[in-house]
Amino acid sequence: MQRLNMVSVFALALMGGGSALAQHRASPRDLYERLILIVPMTGTGTYADPRRPQFAPLPAAMARPGTLAGIVSFSYQVSDDGQFAVVELVARDRAVFTAILRTPGVVAFERGKVRAEDIELEIRKHIRNFDVSRFGARAQ
Repeated sequence: MQRLNMVSVFALALMGGGSALAQHRASPRDLYERLILIVPMTGTGTYADPRRPQFAPLPAAMARPGTLAGIVSFSYQVSDDGQFAVVELVARDRAVFTAILRTPGVVAFERGKVRAEDIELEIRKHIRNFDVSRFGARAQ
């Protein structure tokens, strides 16, 4: 009887350990806090003031690796008319987005909290063939 219990415990340990090893790494598209925005394009197009979406940081303002504050990555797609952009901002801390979410006139979606179909419906008013599954910033 004692030997049977030891075999059962060993078998259960193997089954539990195997499932832990089978877990996949999270996709870089699912890491950190992510916000999708529809914003106007800004900037004059010069080196000092490049044409970019509103809220997209200049490279010098990006958060440094290992810090918890600031935008760590972003990606954008310019609208069909060139006046707007769809932007995904990535931050390690959601507090970075507080001021952005309070800005009047900015359309914002928190990735993972809003259905992809609802995001696409709104964005397709600006970008005809937009696909949210193919859009996003990489952050590691």
